[in-house]
Amino acid sequence: MNMLNVLLAAPAQGGGSALPQMLIFGGMIVVMYFFMIRPQTKKAKMQKTFIENLKEGDKIVNIAGIHGKIKKFNDDGKTLVMEVAPGTTLTIERSTISMEYSAALNAPANVKA
Repeated sequence: MNMLNVLLAAPAQGGGSALPQMLIFGGMIVVMYFFMIRPQTKKAKMQKTFIENLKEGDKIVNIAGIHGKIKKFNDDGKTLVMEVAPGTTLTIERSTISMEYSAALNAPANVKA
């Protein structure tokens, strides 16, 4: 067969509808929303409420794993003073708090009989 005939041959007809491809793409977007974006916004909202409800004296753990007690909130609204040992304090961002340790201590254990 001549190579020129292969190159000049008419391409195969596509003829199909684009609707199935658009439906699959739309379905992928919906799945991404419900499995990735929505839970992430819920978690961010819960974290924001958690940080707003903190008070002095709460035992906390920051994202670096440092345990301490909230000594005072600074006037800028973004930082606080955390006491890690008697007489030893650290100034940290409020956004670095990962959990309240006193609530984790008081939570009942899930024990199956």
